[in-house]
Amino acid sequence: MRIEAYTQVQQIYKTQKTDTTRRKTSVGATDQLQISSLGKDYQVAKQAVAASRDIREEITAPLKNSIQAGTYGVDAGEFADKLLQRMKEVG
Repeated sequence: MRIEAYTQVQQIYKTQKTDTTRRKTSVGATDQLQISSLGKDYQVAKQAVAASRDIREEITAPLKNSIQAGTYGVDAGEFADKLLQRMKEVG
């Protein structure tokens, strides 16, 4: 292989290169975003959840007080019945 032949081919391609970049001249084109009604409902629901409290104090405060006072008790039989009922619903 001759090196000078390679450089001659390379020079030919360099001279025939054209500017492939194009300039954007469209001034009137704009991007648009359309959100479906389902998407809008989702956004409203998401905002409502974000604004709500994580812990409902009106439910947890009495339980917390009875646990701290030592008066909170769990009936083992009732707990087992509810656990079995839940297992039947799931499986």
